[in-house]
Amino acid sequence: MTDFAPDLGLLLDVDGPIASPVSRTVAIETIAPDLVTLANAGVPIAFNTGRSDGFLREQLIPPLRAAGLADDALVWGICEKGAVWMRITAHGEAELSVDEELRMPPAFTRDIERLVDASYSDLVFFDHTKRAMVSVEQRTDVSNEEYLDRQGRFNADVAEVLERHDLGFEWEGERHPDAAGSVGYRIDPTIISTDIESNRVGKDLGASRMMQFLADEGVEAPHRWRTMGDSRTDYAMADWLHDNGFEVAHVDVRPSDGVPEGKPYPIRQHSSLIHDESGALYVRRWVEMVRGEAADDADV
Repeated sequence: MTDFAPDLGLLLDVDGPIASPVSRTVAIETIAPDLVTLANAGVPIAFNTGRSDGFLREQLIPPLRAAGLADDALVWGICEKGAVWMRITAHGEAELSVDEELRMPPAFTRDIERLVDASYSDLVFFDHTKRAMVSVEQRTDVSNEEYLDRQGRFNADVAEVLERHDLGFEWEGERHPDAAGSVGYRIDPTIISTDIESNRVGKDLGASRMMQFLADEGVEAPHRWRTMGDSRTDYAMADWLHDNGFEVAHVDVRPSDGVPEGKPYPIRQHSSLIHDESGALYVRRWVEMVRGEAADDADV
């Protein structure tokens, strides 16, 4: 790590901005080395994702280590939208932490697995690496068009399972309270998956955890932050940072999902590139900013 700490911190979604949603892999030649350059320069980085720790161990941590991640780099994996987390080091990863209060009920989890096996195994797979939330993901041998065409039916079946278990939930803006009138869970569809989760998880929870990680390390949090994601839910990172007095700009690598209006911070988006191709350009510009070769990233 350098002798100075740049006034910059990063909270990054993984699917889309860092890992290709098609191949589900990280571009080793481009994004990984630039992320390591930033981390080794003293920029604290958290991968704030709905992905599991297993996905990060398989797809993200090896290229970071291969690119020369320093022993004292400040890097974390915040998985399952804040329910699971770990320190990422030059040697791999530190001890895993799981918020037990955010786990989905085991009986519900088993019923969703049975639903997949019985009716949707030709379309999706059940993600056994998740420790708190329940995720069902598009098979890589299925086109995204076919997946999205059938995703709505699957989500409706998930809602029926939640109702059968008397679990109040939110889905597409509608409340489905349980017998006690509470709403404790959420169905969150993405372009390649459906997550069923506690409504207490989210990218804002990940942002708040990042501040606790830095405090635990005795590191003062940077004032300036960049967040990056590929869906409207990722804006919650920037919302939390802004609401807590930090300077932030958000990079949206898939603005077709809908760019919210009236945000009180800058929103960056590339004019033609999306997903990890757009993400790679912004990560490279942040390297240039830290090196003093670029003043800002507004013109990427």
